[in-house]
Amino acid sequence: MPETTFAIPLWADLLAVGLGGVQGALFASGFTGRRLDLLGVAIIGIVMGMGGGLIRDLLLNSTPVTLQSNWYLITAVAASLVGMLLAGVFQRLNRLIIALDAVVIGLFGAFGTSKALALGLPVVPAVFIGVCSAVGGGILRDVIMGLPVAIMHVGSLYAVAAGAGCFVLAGLDAAGVPLGAAAVTSVIVTAVIRLLAVIFDISLPEQRRLHRRKVAVETSAIPIVTADPPRRAWLRRPRPRPRPQR
Repeated sequence: MPETTFAIPLWADLLAVGLGGVQGALFASGFTGRRLDLLGVAIIGIVMGMGGGLIRDLLLNSTPVTLQSNWYLITAVAASLVGMLLAGVFQRLNRLIIALDAVVIGLFGAFGTSKALALGLPVVPAVFIGVCSAVGGGILRDVIMGLPVAIMHVGSLYAVAAGAGCFVLAGLDAAGVPLGAAAVTSVIVTAVIRLLAVIFDISLPEQRRLHRRKVAVETSAIPIVTADPPRRAWLRRPRPRPRPQR
């Protein structure tokens, strides 16, 4: 399908960008590792609001939509500044922020998968594009701030929720459901999975921890610690007799 036949509604795209900008500002205001000024907060808001769309369009080898209109940058900067100024109010509404975060993930994932499917990509690559779009802003944020990338560590489901929603969208589209209805269903599925993961602290299993002795045998890089001979010698020593009390 030609690219000109598919277009994400401007209001929906700006909604995702604005919510992402607020999320970036709240993250920057709650981060105690270093102090950020207005410019720093605006940059984090732009990265969170526009990063997913930029990554989506770059992977699809298409012109970045976020750079074709003035409203994207204006919305991202304004939302980040509003989020910074009202950080104290938003912090009291923690549940609302978590819900907004889940919706943002769903929106970017649905937009990325929808555009990839409209351009004729197969299901699996289209889902991959959607997941990259959903988590791209968070990855760029962590890289810019010099933090460990959040999705690479054990935690509540983030990319998995986006992937599930994107697969639902692709399946509904293959079944003949209109793309708009499939995208709305995808956002709902992603948000529900993300919220359940946060509420019930659900996460993927951690990597299996190898025993040190097994690693040492296989690599010969770590010396194997045997039983402690001095300890056995100490056990054989006669214990000193207590002195009689006067």
